[in-house]
Amino acid sequence: MSFPGSQEGSGPLWLRTPQSPESVAPVRRLRSSLLPLCGLPILLLAGLLLSGPAQAHHAMELMGLKPTPIHGLISGLAHPLLGPDHLLFLLALSLVGLQQRATWMVALLATGLGGSALGLALPNLPGAEAAVAFTLTLVGLVLLDRLPRWVLVPAFALHGYVLSDAVLGWTAGPTGSYLIGLMLSQMALLLVSLWAMRRAAASLTPTRQRLIAAGLIGCGGAWAWSSLVG
Repeated sequence: MSFPGSQEGSGPLWLRTPQSPESVAPVRRLRSSLLPLCGLPILLLAGLLLSGPAQAHHAMELMGLKPTPIHGLISGLAHPLLGPDHLLFLLALSLVGLQQRATWMVALLATGLGGSALGLALPNLPGAEAAVAFTLTLVGLVLLDRLPRWVLVPAFALHGYVLSDAVLGWTAGPTGSYLIGLMLSQMALLLVSLWAMRRAAASLTPTRQRLIAAGLIGCGGAWAWSSLVG
């Protein structure tokens, strides 16, 4: 029995006819593609609610472990996950990397390793933490086409520089395994976030990209200011 003006899948719930699996599948695929895209704004909002740029707590200190090669590897793997500013930076890079080749990611990781080596040789430069927080603003400006993409390469080196603070004073064995774990962890995060963003690329409208860029700019500026005055 049909009613005037009623259509399949529209109108009041009690008037709707069952939808076929073929018509529901595209909706489910769209919803699943939006999930990765929604994660970054949520993380950005959580970051803005923090009082300042959270320092990446040393996993070794949290677990009360002594520096050994295996513990250094574990610490390096965990370290990018413990600093919200660095984690957001890595996730945001996946938006920039949508149109880039794989060699771009390799260049970033190599530059980050070079930054860590510089941090071991010349540690504790003033303002480094504030500069790391400000790199989020740089990513936002790149997404808005206000800055060229190459500025993110030295920005990644700066992150590597700050992440080397965790192993100052360690012997060569634990330090080397820490750097290996750090590089593997960053590579995994970049690959996973890039895969997720490519799945959600169809739903990444210019408006949404501008909103994400604005969140990154605001988050980076707030954290950098908090680090300078804190």
